[in-house]
Amino acid sequence: MPQSPTTITDEIGIALANLADAASGSFTPTLRLGVTGLSRAGKTIFITALIHNLLTGGRLPGFAPLTEGRFIGARLAESPDAGVPRFAYEQHLQSLTGRTPGWPESTRRISELRISLKYQSQRWFSGWSGPSTLNLDIVDYPGEWLLDLPLLSLNFAEWSASAIDRARRQGAPAEAAAFIEALAAADATRPATDPDAERLAAAFTAYLRASRADAHALSTLPPGRFLMPGDLEGSPALTFAPLPPPAATPRAGSLYAMLERRYEAYKDIVVRPFFRDHFARLDRQIVLVDTLRALNAGPAAVADLETALTDILACFRQGDSNPLTRLVSRRIDRILFAATKADHIHHTSHDRLEAILNRLVARAARRAKFAGADAASVALAAIRATREGRVHDLDVIIGTPEPGETLDGITYDGRTEIALFPGDLPASPDSVFEAGSPGDWPNEPASGPDGPSTSRQVDLKFLRFLPPQKLERNAEGAPVLPHIRFDRALDYLLGDRLR
Repeated sequence: MPQSPTTITDEIGIALANLADAASGSFTPTLRLGVTGLSRAGKTIFITALIHNLLTGGRLPGFAPLTEGRFIGARLAESPDAGVPRFAYEQHLQSLTGRTPGWPESTRRISELRISLKYQSQRWFSGWSGPSTLNLDIVDYPGEWLLDLPLLSLNFAEWSASAIDRARRQGAPAEAAAFIEALAAADATRPATDPDAERLAAAFTAYLRASRADAHALSTLPPGRFLMPGDLEGSPALTFAPLPPPAATPRAGSLYAMLERRYEAYKDIVVRPFFRDHFARLDRQIVLVDTLRALNAGPAAVADLETALTDILACFRQGDSNPLTRLVSRRIDRILFAATKADHIHHTSHDRLEAILNRLVARAARRAKFAGADAASVALAAIRATREGRVHDLDVIIGTPEPGETLDGITYDGRTEIALFPGDLPASPDSVFEAGSPGDWPNEPASGPDGPSTSRQVDLKFLRFLPPQKLERNAEGAPVLPHIRFDRALDYLLGDRLR
């Protein structure tokens, strides 16, 4: 039977943490924003752009408090939790705006930052009280860790059955065959030894790593901490693998019993504290989705991404929130789904990208709305890396590919700017999930020499581009970060709390 994601002790701890937050924010209200997304979805870039635009009053025509003249300013504040590392905003901004701009390193640990926002409220009594202040707490963490949240509701047998079934599916990476071979050679009933557990764990980890490669872009394969172990590398809590259940009840000293204990230890040591201390205390949430990467890998990766998003978001506490219930039990009352890297396609495909995103998150959005939360979606680029042009009657994007990027036999050096026709997204969102009818995809012939075409892979030339190499400066000399619809995202997440 599925397990409860939290224990009674967890719930008491969550309630006490919420009470502590309420006590510390009795004079200055606090909004905790979760920036959620799987690996390489752009969380670090989004957070850096959010902080920089608020601090410098960036060009945000869709951010109502700023355009209405009510947003007074922002400043970085002392970190709300002395036990959590501070988000390295200054270092990330330097990476993006320095002499040789580059993208900041991906997140490898949890971090947090508080920014205080001052604004003039629209409420009738604001003239008596003067400007208002809102503390915005932002939490960042590796995207791989998100994959672990559904484990809280699965026991070892349930997780093993699902993981082994996925490894045996057609189209799995070649490393899956090596893992299945290692499973076949293992005897779950034999006395447990560390070398046996380590061999299985190594084969399983190699399979997980291969599944994340761009050619497959699979998302639903936990444990996420296997690929980013940190201080737990080599520990028993990270040395296990799925096993098919033996015919008879396994003995306490068997290999199966050892791996089952380690799986439960992984949840107790790694997953449950992560959920309890961070996800159970969020007020708002943005879910960043690297839709283009999944489209490049094909329908299997797209369907896998849909499953991952649905399962992960089912773990979040969503619903209507008010000041009284927030004292002991926080709820995420507003969720924004965002398809990132909209600058990697022409704006004529942005509506199609948003439609595909809506199809991807349809189940998760329905669940959130049923729970009482508001939900919306947008295609955006927190920092725009390309500009648009037209070459030979084709709509193109212009930018500098990252060093080592390859297209049509050309490997780019990171200094050459190119004009690229990235292709057109399909008109029907459903077509990215299944075979559909021939000719559904742009640039795909309805038939070929062997009969009707059944390929469903997007004819999309997707390259990774460097951040803009030359930035405008505002009147105070601060860099202006170009974006696509970032202001709309900011208004949806914060605008109602700055009225």
